Amino acid sequence: MGFIMLGTLKGKTALVTGSTSGIGLGIAQVLAAQGANIVLNGFGPAGEIETLRAKIAAEHGVTVRYDGADMSKPDTIDVMMNKAIAEFGAVDILVNNAGIQHVAPIEEFPVEKWNAIIAINLVAAFHTIRLALPGMKQRKWGRIINIASAHALVASPYKSAYVAAKHGIAGLTKTVALETAAAGITVNAICPGYVLTPLVEKQIPDTARARGITEEQVVKDVLLAAQPTRKFVTIEQVAALAVYLASDAAASVTGTLMPIDGGWTAQ
Repeated sequence: MGFIMLGTLKGKTALVTGSTSGIGLGIAQVLAAQGANIVLNGFGPAGEIETLRAKIAAEHGVTVRYDGADMSKPDTIDVMMNKAIAEFGAVDILVNNAGIQHVAPIEEFPVEKWNAIIAINLVAAFHTIRLALPGMKQRKWGRIINIASAHALVASPYKSAYVAAKHGIAGLTKTVALETAAAGITVNAICPGYVLTPLVEKQIPDTARARGITEEQVVKDVLLAAQPTRKFVTIEQVAALAVYLASDAAASVTGTLMPIDGGWTAQ
């Protein structure tokens, strides 16, 4: 982790939504390595999640809890946040990572998919932030890291709901950063390009259908064509940026939308 010393987040508590796989899990693991207690959230087989929870706790000597809150339901988000605050005193580091995707032309876009994507990718972050802020303000320290996307900065066809939600996250990030700038709290968004996560893998066949091309062509001519490096961004790279934003070294970094996209948005 370069100049970021191990264990610098000891005594802090991080809640990472959508953290039972993919980017969220990667971020939870590196925050635990820095000494933070962790609240995992997401879906998956109960036995696998318990194994994962116990492994992270044992490896890093931190407390790890799991909450299966459905991020499309505000009442379950309330319960999760209040439970975490009751146990740990505050959620010091909030990582809004949970997300879903659907690919289709807008005139064919299922209304229920639009509603679910806006609820999970945007509205859920409003609820976690509003509930985490009082404790952060009380402690005069907080880190809110929203996992946006290059799609918070630019658009792609057939992703109307996702692009709308991520552009919304960009605006929410800037607004909350301004509201909390003098309170010892930073609010930033990480904007990854394509990372080969379960979310991206699932959209490859949908994109192939929408564009009338093969899945191989989707990877080569759609996904990696957007990134001048012609490489997928890795989970580890995104997690390392999250650790930096959570550190004291980033105390003056707030209200930013940080691309980590292989040059995609430089074009």
